[in-house]
Amino acid sequence: MSETGEQVQLIQKQDYQFDVHFGETVPVVMSDEPAPLGAGQGPSPVQFLAAAVGNCLSASLLFSLRKFKQTPEPIRCNVQANVGRNAEGRVRVLGLKAVLTLGVPAASLEHLERVLDQFETYCTVTESIRQGIPVSIEVFDALGVQVK
Repeated sequence: MSETGEQVQLIQKQDYQFDVHFGETVPVVMSDEPAPLGAGQGPSPVQFLAAAVGNCLSASLLFSLRKFKQTPEPIRCNVQANVGRNAEGRVRVLGLKAVLTLGVPAASLEHLERVLDQFETYCTVTESIRQGIPVSIEVFDALGVQVK
Protein backbone atom coordinates (compact mmCIF):
# COMPACT_ATOMS: atom_id res chain seq x y z
CA MET A 1 0.00 0.00 0.00
CA SER A 2 1.18 3.50 -0.77
CA GLU A 3 2.18 5.65 2.19
CA THR A 4 0.80 8.69 0.38
CA GLY A 5 -2.76 7.37 0.33
CA GLU A 6 -5.30 5.57 -1.75
CA GLN A 7 -7.94 7.07 -4.00
CA VAL A 8 -11.42 5.79 -4.76
CA GLN A 9 -13.88 7.56 -7.03
CA LEU A 10 -17.66 7.28 -6.72
CA ILE A 11 -19.99 8.31 -9.53
CA GLN A 12 -23.74 8.43 -8.96
CA LYS A 13 -25.72 6.12 -11.23
CA GLN A 14 -29.19 6.90 -9.91
CA ASP A 15 -30.77 7.66 -6.57
CA TYR A 16 -28.49 6.14 -3.91
CA GLN A 17 -26.56 3.89 -6.28
CA PHE A 18 -22.94 4.76 -7.00
CA ASP A 19 -20.31 3.13 -9.17
CA VAL A 20 -17.19 2.78 -7.04
CA HIS A 21 -13.98 2.98 -9.06
CA PHE A 22 -10.88 1.59 -7.36
CA GLY A 23 -8.46 2.10 -10.24
CA GLU A 24 -7.79 0.86 -13.75
CA THR A 25 -7.01 -2.74 -12.84
CA VAL A 26 -9.89 -3.32 -10.38
CA PRO A 27 -13.49 -3.96 -11.49
CA VAL A 28 -16.06 -1.28 -10.72
CA VAL A 29 -18.42 -2.15 -7.87
CA MET A 30 -21.87 -0.64 -7.46
CA SER A 31 -22.89 0.48 -3.97
CA ASP A 32 -26.45 1.13 -2.87
CA GLU A 33 -28.26 2.01 0.30
CA PRO A 34 -30.72 -0.57 1.61
CA ALA A 35 -34.46 0.12 1.42
CA PRO A 36 -36.23 2.38 2.08
CA LEU A 37 -33.63 4.88 0.79
CA GLY A 38 -32.13 2.71 -1.91
CA ALA A 39 -32.89 -0.56 -3.60
CA GLY A 40 -30.19 -2.62 -1.87
CA GLN A 41 -28.72 -3.72 -5.20
CA GLY A 42 -25.12 -3.43 -4.06
CA PRO A 43 -23.11 -3.35 -0.87
CA SER A 44 -23.99 -0.50 1.46
CA PRO A 45 -21.39 1.86 2.94
CA VAL A 46 -21.66 -0.05 6.25
CA GLN A 47 -21.00 -3.32 4.41
CA PHE A 48 -17.96 -1.78 2.72
CA LEU A 49 -16.69 -0.68 6.13
CA ALA A 50 -17.21 -4.18 7.58
CA ALA A 51 -15.56 -5.75 4.53
CA ALA A 52 -12.55 -3.43 4.85
CA VAL A 53 -12.09 -4.40 8.51
CA GLY A 54 -12.50 -8.11 7.78
CA ASN A 55 -10.20 -8.05 4.77
CA CYS A 56 -7.49 -6.14 6.60
CA LEU A 57 -7.66 -8.38 9.69
CA SER A 58 -7.58 -11.53 7.57
CA ALA A 59 -4.61 -10.27 5.58
CA SER A 60 -2.80 -9.20 8.75
CA LEU A 61 -3.35 -12.60 10.36
CA LEU A 62 -2.12 -14.35 7.21
CA PHE A 63 0.89 -12.04 6.96
CA SER A 64 1.82 -12.62 10.59
CA LEU A 65 1.55 -16.40 10.30
CA ARG A 66 3.48 -16.48 7.04
CA LYS A 67 6.34 -14.59 8.71
CA PHE A 68 6.80 -17.83 10.67
CA LYS A 69 6.40 -19.97 7.51
CA GLN A 70 2.96 -21.21 8.63
CA THR A 71 0.07 -22.12 6.31
CA PRO A 72 -3.28 -21.35 7.95
CA GLU A 73 -5.34 -21.35 4.76
CA PRO A 74 -8.16 -20.93 4.09
CA ILE A 75 -8.87 -18.11 6.55
CA ARG A 76 -12.48 -16.98 6.88
CA CYS A 77 -13.78 -13.83 8.54
CA ASN A 78 -17.30 -12.75 9.46
CA VAL A 79 -17.84 -9.15 10.52
CA GLN A 80 -21.00 -7.96 12.24
CA ALA A 81 -21.65 -4.22 12.26
CA ASN A 82 -23.81 -2.99 15.13
CA VAL A 83 -25.80 -0.06 13.74
CA GLY A 84 -27.95 2.09 15.99
CA ARG A 85 -28.57 5.60 17.18
CA ASN A 86 -26.01 7.64 19.08
CA ALA A 87 -26.80 10.06 21.94
CA GLU A 88 -27.91 12.69 19.40
CA GLY A 89 -30.28 10.24 17.73
CA ARG A 90 -28.19 9.88 14.56
CA VAL A 91 -27.71 6.46 12.97
CA ARG A 92 -24.11 5.34 13.43
CA VAL A 93 -21.94 2.25 13.40
CA LEU A 94 -21.72 1.67 17.15
CA GLY A 95 -19.33 -1.26 16.99
CA LEU A 96 -17.88 -4.04 14.87
CA LYS A 97 -17.27 -7.66 15.81
CA ALA A 98 -14.91 -9.72 13.66
CA VAL A 99 -14.73 -13.50 13.96
CA LEU A 100 -11.79 -15.05 12.12
CA THR A 101 -11.51 -18.77 11.52
CA LEU A 102 -8.27 -20.48 10.62
CA GLY A 103 -8.36 -23.20 7.98
CA VAL A 104 -6.34 -25.62 10.12
CA PRO A 105 -6.27 -26.79 13.75
CA ALA A 106 -4.37 -24.44 16.07
CA ALA A 107 -2.06 -27.25 17.16
CA SER A 108 -0.61 -27.41 13.64
CA LEU A 109 0.60 -23.79 13.74
CA GLU A 110 3.87 -22.79 15.37
CA HIS A 111 4.11 -19.44 17.18
CA LEU A 112 0.33 -19.01 17.09
CA GLU A 113 0.12 -17.36 20.52
CA ARG A 114 2.72 -14.79 19.54
CA VAL A 115 0.95 -14.11 16.25
CA LEU A 116 -2.41 -13.69 17.98
CA ASP A 117 -0.87 -11.18 20.39
CA GLN A 118 0.39 -8.91 17.60
CA PHE A 119 -1.41 -9.40 14.25
CA GLU A 120 -4.01 -6.70 14.93
CA THR A 121 -1.30 -4.05 15.13
CA TYR A 122 -0.47 -4.68 11.44
CA CYS A 123 -4.06 -3.97 10.37
CA THR A 124 -4.11 -0.42 9.04
CA VAL A 125 -7.89 -0.24 8.67
CA THR A 126 -8.93 -1.77 11.99
CA GLU A 127 -6.43 0.17 14.05
CA SER A 128 -7.57 3.39 12.35
CA ILE A 129 -11.26 2.66 12.81
CA ARG A 130 -10.73 1.78 16.48
CA GLN A 131 -9.97 5.43 17.11
CA GLY A 132 -13.71 6.08 16.79
CA ILE A 133 -15.54 2.75 16.72
CA PRO A 134 -15.04 -0.20 19.09
CA VAL A 135 -13.87 -3.34 17.26
CA SER A 136 -13.86 -6.73 18.98
CA ILE A 137 -12.01 -9.70 17.53
CA GLU A 138 -12.29 -13.43 18.11
CA VAL A 139 -10.24 -16.14 16.42
CA PHE A 140 -11.17 -19.81 16.11
CA ASP A 141 -9.29 -22.71 14.60
CA ALA A 142 -10.66 -25.19 12.04
CA LEU A 143 -11.96 -27.41 14.87
CA GLY A 144 -14.05 -24.59 16.34
CA VAL A 145 -11.73 -23.99 19.29
CA GLN A 146 -11.49 -20.34 20.30
CA VAL A 147 -7.84 -19.33 20.35
CA LYS A 148 -8.36 -15.59 20.93
